[in-house]
Amino acid sequence: MNNYSWLEQKLHKFALSSQFMREVTFDFESKNISPLSETENHIFITGLARAGTTILLNALYKSNIFASLSYSDMPFVLAPNLWSKISFNKKNLEFKERAHKDGIKVSTDSPEAFEEVFWKTFAEEEYEELEDKFRIYIGNIIHKYKKGRYLSKNNQNIKRVELISSIFTQSKILIPFREPIQHAYSLLTQHKKFIKDAGDDKFISKYMQWIGHTEFGPNYIPINNHNLNFHKDLEINHWIEQWYLTYRDAFQALKNKRNVHFISYEKLCSSEDYWYQIQEIVKIKECYNFEFKESKKDIKGNINAGLKEKVVSLYLKLNCLNLN
Repeated sequence: MNNYSWLEQKLHKFALSSQFMREVTFDFESKNISPLSETENHIFITGLARAGTTILLNALYKSNIFASLSYSDMPFVLAPNLWSKISFNKKNLEFKERAHKDGIKVSTDSPEAFEEVFWKTFAEEEYEELEDKFRIYIGNIIHKYKKGRYLSKNNQNIKRVELISSIFTQSKILIPFREPIQHAYSLLTQHKKFIKDAGDDKFISKYMQWIGHTEFGPNYIPINNHNLNFHKDLEINHWIEQWYLTYRDAFQALKNKRNVHFISYEKLCSSEDYWYQIQEIVKIKECYNFEFKESKKDIKGNINAGLKEKVVSLYLKLNCLNLN
């Protein structure tokens, strides 16, 4: 999984592990670039990991109208313009399967979820200061990629949808969801895989910690951590409960917000028209095809009957929401 050289590992530690260094690189970039976004019509994809957030990110990014952080911006993701000037890294456009081993292939130009580094650095700021820095941060990314709109995938933004909507009032928030038992099984599988990989290579755990990847793996922190009935994260019921609590809270708080759209991954895989509706929501002028594949596993295990009944009921309610 870890293809970084010793020097690259040290560079990542230098750029990402220190709060001070992250702030310094952001401030330097902002003072020398300091463009503000001229539009507020950005797209934020969020929801539980393994919900189809990455494939939706890749599909929208293919339209070539959005700016998004990519693997080439690592490790100085808070200063992408500065890094592009001093980096001697050559672009590697060869696509390779990502570490998840889930069939999704990426290159250095592929977009990825590095926005959480910003929130790790500045989330404790007062609202006005945070709003100003978030606008500058997005403006810097738009400046580097010379696009008019920003595209983000950050699973942990499910906790801050209201905040982002208050900063960018014209933004669209897309929240993909999957059939809950399949989704929970996928989360559990990845959780076990990354724990094992991190046991074999200590850098993996450090890297995931630096970029704020706590959705599963060695640094796992549940999105919902209060009043849990299923605490054992190596058992599927824990992940089914996380699905229920996360999407229940989102459904109750956001179902009537006009800029928030719950996206059924199963419908996305089975209906071209559904995909075209999403393109219309995010204002992509020309429709284009993208292949979405549904994964179904034969899941065996002791699934709590009451919990299963609750998630199936909520899943049906989410599917009944109008996309527009």
